[in-house]
Amino acid sequence: MTAIVTDLAQRRVVGGSAPQVLRIDASARRSGSTSRTLADKVIERLRAQHPDLTVVNRDLADGIPFVTEGWIAANATAEEQRTPEQKAELAVSDALIAELQAADILVIGLPVYNFGPPAALKAWIDQVARARVTFRYTENGPVGLLTGKKAYLVAASGGTALDSAVDFATPYLRHVLGFIGISDVTLIAADRQMADPQAASARAETALKRALPLSA
Repeated sequence: MTAIVTDLAQRRVVGGSAPQVLRIDASARRSGSTSRTLADKVIERLRAQHPDLTVVNRDLADGIPFVTEGWIAANATAEEQRTPEQKAELAVSDALIAELQAADILVIGLPVYNFGPPAALKAWIDQVARARVTFRYTENGPVGLLTGKKAYLVAASGGTALDSAVDFATPYLRHVLGFIGISDVTLIAADRQMADPQAASARAETALKRALPLSA
């Protein structure tokens, strides 16, 4: 597994200054990935609207650790009381959360595997959904702390019809993003590609143009 970069100065950054985009790729495929191709197009259109766009890339195919017993214990310990070992347990989580906090826009590539999100994307969610950091509990229920951000959910499936009864990927991502405060989520999807790839591509292009129109 490739080590996760924990020094934010070492992140791969392309472009100029603000606004800042955090791009999350979750497909195991490096080439021939529909979600990666669609994410490229979203970035192109965002850059056409904002020439000074900065893009931070987080490719989960590089590897991401799962939450462990030590991680849970460290997270449950007050920050000022954590040992050096506990701080090390949370170092990856801290870096991933810092990327989220710095971003104005999220572009999340979501290939649908067996009706749900890839394990790597679920692992990323488990690393960034942290009580008292990205959400907090109140007497009125949980409150997300990452407000004021826009997310584009770029999804692709072979046979699963998205927004159907068997789609456990896009509703989950929408919910968890809202849980941490990111409620402005736009879905751009190429679903049911195995049934009709041309129709799937056309649906994605229509959604892309509607979400990010270019000036005439």
